[in-house]
Amino acid sequence: MDLENTAARLGVPVADVERVHRLAGDRPSAPLPAKADAPALLDRLAVPPDDAAEIMAGWPDADSPLWTDELRWLLDRSIALVRADLGGAGWLPPGPELPRDRGLAWRHLYVYAYLALVDVVREYHRDHGIDDAVSWATLADLGRNLAVDRRMRGEGWPVMQSWLTLHVRGGVHELGRLQHQRGDTALGLHVPDSGPLTPEAVDASLDEARAFFPRHFPEERYTAFSCGSWLLDPQLREYLPEDSNIIRFQRRFELEPYEVPEGIDADVEVRRFVFRTLTTPLDDLPRRTVLQRAVVDHLRAGRHWQWRSGRFAL
Repeated sequence: MDLENTAARLGVPVADVERVHRLAGDRPSAPLPAKADAPALLDRLAVPPDDAAEIMAGWPDADSPLWTDELRWLLDRSIALVRADLGGAGWLPPGPELPRDRGLAWRHLYVYAYLALVDVVREYHRDHGIDDAVSWATLADLGRNLAVDRRMRGEGWPVMQSWLTLHVRGGVHELGRLQHQRGDTALGLHVPDSGPLTPEAVDASLDEARAFFPRHFPEERYTAFSCGSWLLDPQLREYLPEDSNIIRFQRRFELEPYEVPEGIDADVEVRRFVFRTLTTPLDDLPRRTVLQRAVVDHLRAGRHWQWRSGRFAL
């Protein structure tokens, strides 16, 4: 394998290709589902119709002219790279960020990798006694993320492609309103875009997690729930009412001392989640909700949002 030539053809840094080659090595990949079964699978994974149509049109058939040798190599090795860390619970880029405007194979390469790993992680779930309903609820985050990326006109995917490797490695599980990421001594909480963050829904998810992890991962010992998010920024209390769902969610946590997080720009993350756009000018952002007005007014005043971390006892 000529890594320099492969990188040049992919239009990515050589170091990114070398990383895939190093981490995947000659480890086993996994086959994609049969193309005839793919529509039903995409529906099960809540993939929106527009995205499903593109995925089917770009399917890596053996004779597809869309798939060059370097793309087929990257698909095979990215599957192997993620599969090699089955059971891992850290964020894991499956490969380099691709120029997705070059065609359907480029745009959805990591979606095909995800599809190939669905049966792998479902077997992992079965080995841990996890109910199929939890497996499918967790894996259906693919469709949610594709919908967000389409709404963001492709601005969301670089983050999402790493996030979604958690799902196909058994590192995160969706239990009701919250997603729970396995860790060392704390379960990391994530808040998907799936409706109001009511205290009742949060309580139900936490209670489910308290029973779920001792049952299915008895060798792991958790003593706390943790979260890192702009949702925990105390500055939100200047704008939101005390009985808002976000403020009530905040009150559960004991915050850690503030430190500027490496690699995270809280202003960007707030805009990503609240407006689903990173390029719309500040003055053109909608102001329909209290939260939207708070975000815009805060940034217009020259202030910045904070990414805060906190935890509370299990």
